[in-house]
Amino acid sequence: MSLFVCTKCGSQFPKWFGQCPQCESWGTIKEEDNNLPQNFKNIKSSAKVLDFNEISQINFSKIDSQINEVNRVLGGGIVPQSLVLLGGEPGIGKSTLVLQIAGALKNQKIFYISGEESPEQVKTRFDRLKISSPDWKFLGETNISVIAQKLEEHQPDLVIIDSIQTMFSSELDSEAGSVNQVRACTAKLREIAPKIKATIFIIGHVTKGGTMAGPRTLEHLVDVILFLEGDPSHHYRFLRAIKNRFGSTNEVGVFDMEKSGLKEVLNPSKVFLSNRDLKISGSVVVPIIEGSRSFLVEVQALVSRTSFGYPQRKANGFDLNRTGLLIAVLIKRCQINLANQDVHINIVGGLKIKEPAIDLGVALAMVSAFKNKVIDSKTVVFGEVGLGGEIRGVKEPVKRIKEARKMGFEKIICPIGEKIFSPDKIIQVKNLSEAIEKI
Repeated sequence: MSLFVCTKCGSQFPKWFGQCPQCESWGTIKEEDNNLPQNFKNIKSSAKVLDFNEISQINFSKIDSQINEVNRVLGGGIVPQSLVLLGGEPGIGKSTLVLQIAGALKNQKIFYISGEESPEQVKTRFDRLKISSPDWKFLGETNISVIAQKLEEHQPDLVIIDSIQTMFSSELDSEAGSVNQVRACTAKLREIAPKIKATIFIIGHVTKGGTMAGPRTLEHLVDVILFLEGDPSHHYRFLRAIKNRFGSTNEVGVFDMEKSGLKEVLNPSKVFLSNRDLKISGSVVVPIIEGSRSFLVEVQALVSRTSFGYPQRKANGFDLNRTGLLIAVLIKRCQINLANQDVHINIVGGLKIKEPAIDLGVALAMVSAFKNKVIDSKTVVFGEVGLGGEIRGVKEPVKRIKEARKMGFEKIICPIGEKIFSPDKIIQVKNLSEAIEKI
């Protein structure tokens, strides 16, 4: 039986096409023989069936990266002999972050492999980041077989691959950067990591739509997938774990991009609320939960009468569909006429928030901007808004309130029914109309 496979994206088809229907590349579909062996009787395996009660648990001794925000996201540190993939848009700071992690490790043999930059370019970045390199080696190679040979020869402790899209295996006919090549090269690195007892950091590029070969292609081949994100117009960067076999995927690391590299942001609340104008309408502060910590962000809204036949709705850092839903709730349940108004939502700092606790903040910011009335600067709000206009409870309200109190906020509006241990100046509301009245 014949099978037709695209050499660029790996999609399979029962017949040949001139253009791949998935990635729209021309001339990339080739025929492969998919015949299976008829006789399986002579197959022998050395695999042993184990009883779970006889399996002993292994405690991984994690390596301290010396960067607290990285340790937070990784779950305590770097696990030896693991395969870590760092993805993100081009120019977001992936190479900078990996170099800073490697540079902070002491008494480690580092092997830097680049298929994109020359040794002189890499050395320039070293000098800019002020990284000392007493035991660093550089290899400008893209053939994965040659790379594997050199790694076995030098036996490094930490390997950096920059980037996986430039590597290729001579066993495949497809071009470097295609899905098949990326998978084959990562599988080879997966094989060699325990052999040389080294931790391998792989840098992978993705587009905004995630269509290029990157984290989504290698999900099942690596131990940890980190994603560095941020708005290019802002200098803040956010490190998240999409997959982590050795820890949680709920944490987020916050960094500030400076000329000397990525600097840790130890108090995000203070940073995100800096330069806040306390006398403008359409602004409110919301405590959010990211992993094990809470911090405060400012939600801004701008509402103005539309100049077009159809009102515009735009959101930066917040789901646009959710914005439309909240507008519909305000129109239907609260009689706030936004049908002929342009609405713009912005989460200050470039942070992208998905948790529902920010719903109440977005809704009240829109009402404040629409009525041009300033919300008290010492007020924070949080809660999920339902389709009936009801305010629903969210996780860890006490942690949110403690963070607000620590930053000097006095008045707190939250869902009714939450078990609050310090009820002073805490206003609990059951629906959106009541929240608008209270604020």
